[in-house]
Amino acid sequence: MQNNKMKKEKIFISAYACEPNEGSEIGVGWNWVLQISKNFEVWALTRRSNQQNIEKWMKSQDVKPDIHFVYYDLTRALTFWKKGLRGVRLYYNLWQIFSNKLVKKTMIENDIKMYHLLTYGNVLWRASRYGMKQFFIWGPVGGVDIIPRKFSSYYGIKFQIREMVRRFIIKTLPINHGFRKKCKNANIILCKTDATINAIHPKYQNKARLFTDCAVDEKTIKEPFDVKNEKVRYLTAGRLDAWRNFDILIESFKKSYEENPNIELVIVGEGKDSDRMKKLIHIREMDEHIRMTGQLEMSDYFKEMESSNVVINPAYKESGVTMSFDALSMSKPFIGINTGGYTHVFEDGSAELIQYNEREKLIDELTKAIMKLSDQSVREEMSRKAYSVALRNTWNTKGEEICRLIEDAYKQTQE
Repeated sequence: MQNNKMKKEKIFISAYACEPNEGSEIGVGWNWVLQISKNFEVWALTRRSNQQNIEKWMKSQDVKPDIHFVYYDLTRALTFWKKGLRGVRLYYNLWQIFSNKLVKKTMIENDIKMYHLLTYGNVLWRASRYGMKQFFIWGPVGGVDIIPRKFSSYYGIKFQIREMVRRFIIKTLPINHGFRKKCKNANIILCKTDATINAIHPKYQNKARLFTDCAVDEKTIKEPFDVKNEKVRYLTAGRLDAWRNFDILIESFKKSYEENPNIELVIVGEGKDSDRMKKLIHIREMDEHIRMTGQLEMSDYFKEMESSNVVINPAYKESGVTMSFDALSMSKPFIGINTGGYTHVFEDGSAELIQYNEREKLIDELTKAIMKLSDQSVREEMSRKAYSVALRNTWNTKGEEICRLIEDAYKQTQE
């Protein structure tokens, strides 16, 4: 690692989602910025709505990280329609457009040559026009994974239409000007999945690296331990959107329950697909065996995970990654679909990873995995292996990897 007494290179990070003591994308943005600040002098652009919590956290630190926060929000006239996550895509893209002058001003005044577009990591979303013309680190990015029609045909009509539009947009990526421009301008493209790398034109794939955006907080790692519950408790969490495959998990759990009634499932989260999930649970007569908690505070979410025996991420494409790493930090036995992204950190025996397949085959494979982990001895062995994997995938380790990658690539441009 770089000696702190040496002059650090400067870097500007666009981190729309960046706040301490939060999960999901927000927590990822925060941890990335902290790690990069160990080797670089950082200017981090984020939402003004994050300012209060960031400043409170900074004041509480005896040793302040080397970060200069820059805050920007759109005017009320441009955002009267936004509420919570509704409209976040439009807001984010407008935020990138209108903050460009601030990015340019900050980088020029402070002689910053490196620009890192960190969050949100979607290949289709905007970046600063000025930032892209500098030494440009893009990602980790994803957003190219699609849900096959054989899966989306089970969704409500609105979700079916959305997936149909998404398939068209992804299919036309090769002629998408914004995507091609970012690929061309980027010096490093950090990709969440193999599918993202494959979506990049072969001319620019030499810039691409498979790079998961999450890691484990080493302070939260728990030693292997199987919770003693009356029934084996399985847990899943995330926004209840159709494409996250909670319906497939419910179908699999019903089949598993018929073989072993000594199991129960907890679903943490809320979303537009929650009514369909409740209806499906009722139709399958699983109301007493599948519990939906709704949205929980982070502390309550962690309590639910701590009390579970197994964590499941049923998403067919890259999603629920922070939940999966939370499970890893607690050394929980884990079941997931192999997305070609974050799942590469789970080594043999540390998780049950199911390969892409037809819907009915996927239900069967997920059922087998649930049944396999109803065995305590299997869970205990997997928990021990998950613990070892967690120790090797901490934020400190990832931070070193991130900084080394940026430093090496930047040095090559200076030679």
